[in-house]
Amino acid sequence: MVDGGAELEKVSHRLCDWTRGQNNHRSLSTVHLPPPPLLCYKIQTMISERIDNLKRPQQSLDVYLLGLVEFESCLSLQERLADEISQQRDRRGALILCEHPPIITMGRDASHAHLVCEPGELVVRNMEVRWLNRGGGAVVHAPGQLAAYPILPVDRLGFGLAELRARLELSLLDVCREQRVAAWREATEPGVWCRCGRLAALGVAVRSGVTQHGLFLNVSPSMELQRFVRMPSDGRVSTLAAQRSRPTSMHSVRESLIRNLSERFGYEQFHAYTGHPSLRRTQQVVAIA
Repeated sequence: MVDGGAELEKVSHRLCDWTRGQNNHRSLSTVHLPPPPLLCYKIQTMISERIDNLKRPQQSLDVYLLGLVEFESCLSLQERLADEISQQRDRRGALILCEHPPIITMGRDASHAHLVCEPGELVVRNMEVRWLNRGGGAVVHAPGQLAAYPILPVDRLGFGLAELRARLELSLLDVCREQRVAAWREATEPGVWCRCGRLAALGVAVRSGVTQHGLFLNVSPSMELQRFVRMPSDGRVSTLAAQRSRPTSMHSVRESLIRNLSERFGYEQFHAYTGHPSLRRTQQVVAIA
């Protein structure tokens, strides 16, 4: 697609130069412009394309690939993007993909009973417990787990909460299928499951018609930290790497999730960025062993 605004400005400047040249009795070949009929046609075409661009519903997804990022920094970026999207009138959305240093987050379905370790042990490890106003229960985050935060205008997309959950879980199942891992949804508990337990947790919130928080897929994190929280209903969690019995590339899983989630939510195109100017990174030291 031609950038109508930039091209139109460029052609307009050339037209002004040509006009000044004519006033100064300069020849057309001197300023290297096309004949006037072709020039007028080009201006008319680009104006038409520009108007069509403005009329066309925007359905692109901005994807931010942030790598390892501290949870609070990511949460602040989520809130900023959600505020921006809530003020738009189109269907454009955003997707943050990252990993977190070890931290435990607690959703609305979680309670202190889900923590099965001594508070002092978390203090020694410098691990924070963060209570959030999102759906879902307790989730342990660590490097090797893919955290995905879809920030979508579900009111403009026309989805209710049940449909939102279904499409997020189906996106995860698409990824598992491409990784050749048998997985399924559970009607009674959000997330994605395999024969060895839960592969992905789900915990979202919707404010002002825009989603926040998201889904957490265990690609290849250390399972040692999982003992700090009470496990899901069957008491087990697993990873894609364990199910495949081989190393699993985070890059391939990210690419698969971007593609499948975009398709499930009707986004025809996405634009990937490796950072955001509003992201403020910090350093955190956590003892895992």
